[in-house]
Amino acid sequence: MTATKAPTPTPPKQRVVRRPGDRIFAGSAKGSGIFILLVLAGVAAFLISEAIPALTASAEDIPGGEGLGAYIAPLILGTLLGAVLALLVATPLAVGIALFVTYYAPRRIAAGLGYVIDLLAAIPSVVYGFWGLAVLAPALVPFHVWAADNLGWIPLFAGPASTSGRTMLTVGLVLAVMILPIISAIAREVFSQAPALHREAALALGATRWEMIKMAVLPYGKSGVIAGAMLGLGRALGETMAVAIVLSGGAGATLNLISSSNPSTIASNIALRFPEATGLGINTLIASGLVLFLITLAVNMLARWIVNRRADFSGAN
Repeated sequence: MTATKAPTPTPPKQRVVRRPGDRIFAGSAKGSGIFILLVLAGVAAFLISEAIPALTASAEDIPGGEGLGAYIAPLILGTLLGAVLALLVATPLAVGIALFVTYYAPRRIAAGLGYVIDLLAAIPSVVYGFWGLAVLAPALVPFHVWAADNLGWIPLFAGPASTSGRTMLTVGLVLAVMILPIISAIAREVFSQAPALHREAALALGATRWEMIKMAVLPYGKSGVIAGAMLGLGRALGETMAVAIVLSGGAGATLNLISSSNPSTIASNIALRFPEATGLGINTLIASGLVLFLITLAVNMLARWIVNRRADFSGAN
């Protein structure tokens, strides 16, 4: 006879007891996420419902008499032109400032410098607008004249040069200063978290400080810099008061950066025309706001896709 081995009894499953604080935190976090989605859906529903009259109206009834597409197209160009110009100026400066504060500046100077740069985000946009109008615009007039005389063969500097300095170039520089602290703060945080083992290994192999940054810090923080740049781009796309104060908009679609004839932006056009708009004019402005909403949503989705695409090379892994 062969003895049969009795089956080993499986231990009973232990029930995980969650503390009240854990349950409250998990519930509040989940509720906050759902609340954000509901708010976003509510904003989208409002914009769509209020824009339908403008979407279905005839071209003659739209302000300008050329249809909704012809009305919004120059605004889209002006919005993208100013935001992209600001991004091209602010991103290299922000990365350079972040690297200097993190790896070059003495500790005492780095702390104060980082604090001062972060304070730029606390300045109201109206102050930036008045600064751009009273200080930056007159200071750029000589450059506008020089660019029109020497770089006029480039469509961006075709001229004629503005005598007031209230141009798309001035707006781009003002927006660059406004988004600089956002990109710099995120880049500074990402660069400071670069693995010390990688940095020390590069220095031990004889790399200079710049070579260490190029090999160990920049590849680690690239996705963070891209995310910060996209966040700054979203801020530049939706900026209203600074652009409305500085820019003398109202012209058609043009890429000229130094002329007084500039396309306005969607946000500033809504701010300037909404108090006097009535009837279908209000629906037209809301329709342009819907376009800005979609552009901002597309920018954020693109940023998320870029960051996720580089997730395997990020510091989280």
